[in-house]
Amino acid sequence: MRSIGVVTVGRSDYGLYRPILKEVSARAGLHLHLIVAGAHLEPSLGHTVDEIERDGFSIAERIHMLAPGDGPQAIAASMATGIAAFAESYHRSRPDILLLLGDRFEMHSAGLAALPFKIPVAHIHGGELTIGAIDDALRHSLTKLSHLHFVSTNDHARRVRQLGEEPWRITISGAPGLDNLKNIPLLDSTAFEERFGFPLNPAPILVTYHPETLEYESLDLQIEELFAALDVFEEPILFSLPNADTGNQKIRTAIEKFIRRRCQTCLLQNMGTQGYFSAMNAALCMVGNSSSGIIEASSFRLPVVNIGRRQEGRTRALNVIDVPMSRNLIIQAIMQSTSSDFRDSLSNLINPYGDGQASIRIVDRLASESIDSRLLIKQFFDLTV
Repeated sequence: MRSIGVVTVGRSDYGLYRPILKEVSARAGLHLHLIVAGAHLEPSLGHTVDEIERDGFSIAERIHMLAPGDGPQAIAASMATGIAAFAESYHRSRPDILLLLGDRFEMHSAGLAALPFKIPVAHIHGGELTIGAIDDALRHSLTKLSHLHFVSTNDHARRVRQLGEEPWRITISGAPGLDNLKNIPLLDSTAFEERFGFPLNPAPILVTYHPETLEYESLDLQIEELFAALDVFEEPILFSLPNADTGNQKIRTAIEKFIRRRCQTCLLQNMGTQGYFSAMNAALCMVGNSSSGIIEASSFRLPVVNIGRRQEGRTRALNVIDVPMSRNLIIQAIMQSTSSDFRDSLSNLINPYGDGQASIRIVDRLASESIDSRLLIKQFFDLTV
């Protein structure tokens, strides 16, 4: 049996992993070694490990790594704790291949700890850009720590090669999160309200806003501008939780304050993939700076108002309207995104992130790749000018 170690550190990556976890579990000759860490284990962040257990996946290891607080010192301390804790996990039970996704600091700790163990690392979503977040540096660092690369587009494959990675290591798989669209039935407004206590009719504005970790000093101003813009609109507003980044508690406090003085508003700590996709499918528009607005939203032909620089540099479809952190420009963009002309223009939109077959491509290679010196000893691939 080949052991495939998969590290999940929060609700955002778990939703993308789910079709891969199912594919690994269904394959003869593969054993899923699931490591759950970070925000999944924190009650204040929704304790989303419960969702993993409800889905029936066996958890091999639980890595508690988040330090109290959300300041830079707490994030750095969490990274250090994570490296040590992942190292202990690999010492107890070393997977044959370790699969990591994305750009989170928790995920980076898992990749760095694997280096002295000579565990081959496979990385999903390399080559992308998020200029407004420390995630950008962490993602590129994970590319250099990894031995196989599963990228979502041709442009992202080119960037991975530009980082010196040999072309044979790169598979253009598409984004695995899109695989969920084929397999997860969406909830209608009645079923959504029964589960979460908030109706999707009339259509709400869906808000997912995370801290801009390279500009956290201006977070108070960001919050002021965002909520001043939202206050103009009378439509229902549905909030999801911010990520566990520097300043996340300020955003959560602002959401709770906003909800207390507004009817038809709600913060849901954990909708799960089915709930979140159902909200995206029904929403009037999406507002914030989440990667889901860039990668998954176009599959729903959902208008997205993407604020600030957190997602700057990522490939986007025509459903995304980019605006700086200015209340007047946010208001104008929301009005544009909800207009019938703009929504009609998205009727034939094609998602640039793939065809919903990523999990099969990824697991095919994880199952077949020879684990030998060619895989483990990396050569720097020089581009010819």
